[in-house]
Amino acid sequence: MILLGSTGSIGVNTLEIARRFNLDIEVLVAGTNIDLLNKQIKQFNPTLVIIANKEDTHKVNHTNVKYGNEAILNTIENSNSNLVVNALVGYLGLAPTIKAIECKKRVALANKESLVVAGAFIDTSYITPIDSEHFGLWYLLDDKKAIDSMMITASGGSFRDLPLDKLKDVTIKEALNHPNWSMGNKITIDSATMTNKLFELIEARWLFDTRNCDAIIEPKSIIHAMINFKDGSTTAHIANANMQLPISYALMGKVDEQILEKVDLLKLQNLEFRKIESSRYPIWELKDDLLNNDNFGVVLNAANEIAVEAFLKGDIGFLDVSKVSINAINKFHNLKINSIEDIYSINKEVRQYTKGLV
Repeated sequence: MILLGSTGSIGVNTLEIARRFNLDIEVLVAGTNIDLLNKQIKQFNPTLVIIANKEDTHKVNHTNVKYGNEAILNTIENSNSNLVVNALVGYLGLAPTIKAIECKKRVALANKESLVVAGAFIDTSYITPIDSEHFGLWYLLDDKKAIDSMMITASGGSFRDLPLDKLKDVTIKEALNHPNWSMGNKITIDSATMTNKLFELIEARWLFDTRNCDAIIEPKSIIHAMINFKDGSTTAHIANANMQLPISYALMGKVDEQILEKVDLLKLQNLEFRKIESSRYPIWELKDDLLNNDNFGVVLNAANEIAVEAFLKGDIGFLDVSKVSINAINKFHNLKINSIEDIYSINKEVRQYTKGLV
């Protein structure tokens, strides 16, 4: 396989599964964490390594090192691997997803932004999602029953229990303290604003061809997804919070041995469900617009990336992150997208506009 984003959380867990099941790693792609990358090189002996910056190439303990986005695309096109694991963060991951599908390679996709931004132009038959929520929906699907709607869950993020009047004063450190998961900075902030869950609803719209999908908060992150059937029944996917289960299925298609510790229902004591309220998560007011307008994903993603970066630099407050995204959606409310080239153009335009807001 080609592993894009090997030193991130998904990448590290992917390599754990590769080690356990003796899967071959042809190419490792990483950013700037060269120390961890060198440890991965020593263990997995890839044919090629690609990093972000030219100036870091001499630090990499490998004889075949390339750098930059163009090297990633060329490698996808020319490699022997038929599987690309895309665990890149942000808009950067879109072009590799498109290139892999053009080359008719299977994509194990952890890069949410690919479908959020360009779902209308991506053949999802080549994609297996690495995401506990979408994996849960896939796991529950039953052709024998007529489906009414789908439901995914959210942890509620770092501030799910904080009094509303204190949200405007939260610090970057507090925002990065996720209660259930250890993730990268970007996705942790997206979880705190609930933007991440909007992304996942858009993903579900393309993966399962439905706009009838919603989300609720389940603070323990034990129930990941539910399917409501037209007969009035509901099934739920319950598993401990560990990404190695969806990764295993994405890499191998079938898993015949235990990957996670089983959930002990007696130890859970209770489960709690909460409505996602716009008073705590202002971005949630965009949910219906985003599900019913296929053009808005690129706007939300571009504005959110700029806003999160500004927050992490200390340039804007936490509540301003959602305000910036809402402002951008309102500004570009009438746009029309007819091609992937339009995606690239609008992405640039939205980013330029958003930078003027932060």
